[in-house]
Amino acid sequence: MLQIRTAAPTTFDANVAIETNLPLVGHLVREILARVPAHVRREDLFSAGSEALVNAARAFDPERGIPFTAFATMRVRGALLDELRGLDWASRSVRGKARRMEQARDQFVARHGRTPNDIELATQMETDITEVVSIRDDVQRSVVLSLQGIAGEGPGGAEVAVVERRRSPEEVLIDRERIGYLHDAISALPERLRRVIEAYYFQSRPMAELAEELEVTESRVSQLRAEATALLRDGINAQLAPELVDTPAKPDGCAARRRASYYAAIAATSVLRTRLAHTSLDGVPVNQLG
Repeated sequence: MLQIRTAAPTTFDANVAIETNLPLVGHLVREILARVPAHVRREDLFSAGSEALVNAARAFDPERGIPFTAFATMRVRGALLDELRGLDWASRSVRGKARRMEQARDQFVARHGRTPNDIELATQMETDITEVVSIRDDVQRSVVLSLQGIAGEGPGGAEVAVVERRRSPEEVLIDRERIGYLHDAISALPERLRRVIEAYYFQSRPMAELAEELEVTESRVSQLRAEATALLRDGINAQLAPELVDTPAKPDGCAARRRASYYAAIAATSVLRTRLAHTSLDGVPVNQLG
């Protein structure tokens, strides 16, 4: 009787993976140093990248079907980007404002069961509406949702998406999975937010037209767009880089439960094979969502 032997599953050795891929950190650091001001220290970036590599090895799950090099590249890039943002006092200030406004919004939603308007949000934050609008403008200008490259520093210190001139097969794989998750994240959005994203980004409709259709102000449409964009970013990070998702102020609150439900819906929408089938976002560059 013919006996078929199946190959024993290969075990993943985190220490070997770290040692083998350490040169990858140096390569990514050199790429970034070519795009940033001279005051950025190589040692700081390499330290952040090495720590991310170690964390990637600890969190890696071979059963997901993604090569470790691709997985580690994504984690290291994210850590280097965070390190660059940490060196910029303006970015920290903007992120602090964003967290403060998000916490106030979550508190209002938990209490009233709906998203606040600008006046209500200003009252919750114990400030005036001018400050709320100013914070939102700062946050929107600082939002980076680039799914194709790494952020660098542009004229005047602004963060911009830098498209890679040449990408390795691993980077192409990561991009395609991110695009797949972005498809899933958009489809899982609450209906009102999904309508705003689809109309604004896919149909290029002006905010005034959206405001009339939704029977709200243009400021409210802008607020919905920012809310949807932030939710998309966190939804994708929840699948690929959970450490980048901020811990909610009230983990047991209604807002936190809704976000957790949204993340779970994205995770359940597809598998790796179907995510990789997406090569574009219906012709719209994914880095426009920012």
